[in-house]
Amino acid sequence: MATLNIKNFDDALYERLKRRAAAQHRSVAQEVTHLLQAAVGEERRPSLLELEGLGRVLWAGEGAAAHVARERDAWEAPGA
Repeated sequence: MATLNIKNFDDALYERLKRRAAAQHRSVAQEVTHLLQAAVGEERRPSLLELEGLGRVLWAGEGAAAHVARERDAWEAPGA
């Protein structure tokens, strides 16, 4: 695993980072890693299992198949 060394790091910025890390119950190194991962990390796509129930409010009283059919019909081109 790589090591990152930052020179001339602003003291005030470091103190804010330290407070942020403490608020998240992380070390400063963990907080920096978290922030960098969020800024430049690869986008993680959720799995289908994580999406379970996502449209439940929209589908209230309607089965999934009926909802999909209604959505499909709404997107059909006029005259198709």
